[in-house]
Amino acid sequence: MHILITGADGMIGRKLVARLVDRGELCGRKIEKLTLTDVSAPRQPEKFSGRVDRLGADIGDPATAIRAVAGRPDVIFHLAAIVSGEAELDFEKGTHVNLDASRALLEAVRKCGDGYRPRFVFTSSIAVFGAPFPEAILDDFHLTPLTSYGTQKAVIELLLADYTRRGLVDGVGIRLPTISVRPGRPNKAASGFFSSIIREPLNGEDAVLPVEDSVMHWHASPRSAVGFLIHAAALPSEQVGSRVNLTMPGVCCTVAEQIAALRRIAGDKVAARIRRAPDPLIGRIVAGWPRRFDPRRALALGFEAETSFDEIIRVHIEDELNGKIAI
Repeated sequence: MHILITGADGMIGRKLVARLVDRGELCGRKIEKLTLTDVSAPRQPEKFSGRVDRLGADIGDPATAIRAVAGRPDVIFHLAAIVSGEAELDFEKGTHVNLDASRALLEAVRKCGDGYRPRFVFTSSIAVFGAPFPEAILDDFHLTPLTSYGTQKAVIELLLADYTRRGLVDGVGIRLPTISVRPGRPNKAASGFFSSIIREPLNGEDAVLPVEDSVMHWHASPRSAVGFLIHAAALPSEQVGSRVNLTMPGVCCTVAEQIAALRRIAGDKVAARIRRAPDPLIGRIVAGWPRRFDPRRALALGFEAETSFDEIIRVHIEDELNGKIAI
C-alpha cells in the first residue's frame, strides 16, 4: 500500500501520519510507502520501517503535482488548504491553494492514464453551505457558500464528483465540521476562536472571544477528523454511490454551551480567562455559516464523532495535555 498525503505537515496531516504509522495498515493492506507533501518538507515519521518520500514544494505547480503522484499511490489524502479567514483576506492565495492546487492534483492523476484510479479522499468543509438554512442541513442541500473559502471547496467537490463519474479517481469528499480543540497556537481561520476559548484557558492563558455567546456551530475533535479520513479511505465505492461528498457527524452547540462545558470540566477560574472583544469581520463570516446538520448518510456509512462538547474537551486534555489542566 502506497499513500500520498498533501498538507502532511499541518495539524491534521501530522496526526493522520502518526495514526497510519501506528496502524501499519490501511484497507487490510500493509503500508509500505508514504509520500508526504507540504510547502516545506514534512518531518520524517518515527517508527515507520517503510519508504518515505518527503516533498517540500507548491502542490499548485502542475509539475509538483505530477511528481507527487508519479509513484501511483493507492490512496491520496488531499488535505492541503488555506484556512477560511486567510482565504477571505487573500483571494489570490486562497484560489491558488484551495482551487488551483486541487485541480492540479486531480489532473496529475488523470494524466497517469492506463486505468490508474486511486481512492482520492478530499477534505471539504461545511462552509460549502450558505444561508438561509433549514433547521438541519442534509447532504443534498444546495451549495451556496458565502465565503471565498467555501466557494473554493464547493468547486472541488463538483470536480471530484465528475472525475469520479468519469472513472479517473475513486473519490470521497468529507465535509469537516469545525475542528475543535485545535492544538498549538492560533491560526488565521475565522473559526479559530472556537478552539482558542478552550485551549488557552486550559493552558493558563487568556483567550479572546470575538462573537456573541449565542453563536451556534458544528464541531468535531482532531481525533475524529483523522478517524473520518481513515474510514473514508476504506469505504466500498458501491456504498458511497454517485453522491461522493458527505457531511461528517459532529456536535452542535452554542459558544455559551462550549463555555459551560469548559466550566464543568475545568472550573470557574479557567472559564473566567475568556475575554470578550467583538470582531466585525469574523462576526460577518461566522453569520453565514451553517449551524446544525443531519448527517444521516455519514452515520449510516459508519462515520463516528463525539456526542457532546464535554467529550471534545476531554479528548483535547487527553491527547494534547497529558491529562493535565493549568489551574
